[in-house]
Amino acid sequence: MTERSIVRRIRGTDTSDGAGVKLKRIIGQPGLDMLDPFLLLDEFRSDQAGDYLAGFPEHPHRGFETVTYMLAGHMQHGDNHGNRGDLGPGSVQWMTAGRGILHSEMPQQENGLMWGFQLWVNLPAKDKMTDPRYQDIGPERIPVVHPSDGVEVKVIAGELLGATGPVAGITTAPIYLDISVQPGAQLEIPLPEGHSAFAYVFDGSDAQVAGDVLRRSELAVLSKGTSVRVAGRDAAARVLLVAGKPLGESVARYGPFVMNTPEEIHEAISDFRAGKF
Repeated sequence: MTERSIVRRIRGTDTSDGAGVKLKRIIGQPGLDMLDPFLLLDEFRSDQAGDYLAGFPEHPHRGFETVTYMLAGHMQHGDNHGNRGDLGPGSVQWMTAGRGILHSEMPQQENGLMWGFQLWVNLPAKDKMTDPRYQDIGPERIPVVHPSDGVEVKVIAGELLGATGPVAGITTAPIYLDISVQPGAQLEIPLPEGHSAFAYVFDGSDAQVAGDVLRRSELAVLSKGTSVRVAGRDAAARVLLVAGKPLGESVARYGPFVMNTPEEIHEAISDFRAGKF
């Protein structure tokens, strides 16, 4: 195996989105505009109700996929097609917006911790106008493996040690792992050589990733290679490891629309205004 290394380090920037939800934007900011096929990574984490109660009222999407991973709290989603669902601790929603959808995500709590991630994944040109669909996945459907002593991995997408994540049918062949490592524990994770990949330490202490120390709340862009090593240091840590096949296509973005050309963006805006989503 060819081990990957860290080629860039990024820290998130504080911002707000939706109706004023406070969050940390890690991908999709000036320091890291995108990492093909990943367009955005936000972490929302607060136990102050005023930071999240306004939620994300109805808004449009076209041309990409949104992935919500809840760690704590309760969010309800709904759309203009009549779909409804609940996202609780440990649950995942992989939404393929495709040709267009009006979607909302609203907190179902008035106090306590709200914590999770939203990742945006691009769609190739051939799939941008596909029918919208959801994969709503409860925590009981996410396999957990223990590759070595002191290591626990939740396999949301991809495969590890014979366990296959429940997310299926995604063009970019994603790998999405939630890794918990105790002090001194380590594991080597195989990754497709051509996949773009990043690691983000989101809980506990610093971790060792690809042979270097990765600080809490720091994202590492990884080099090409066939594996990456993750290890615990002085205290337990939790690491998000995500990889996906790059599309290598032109990207035109305007808020919640991600297409290949400016003309397609104008068409998306026109279709939205005409009520065609």
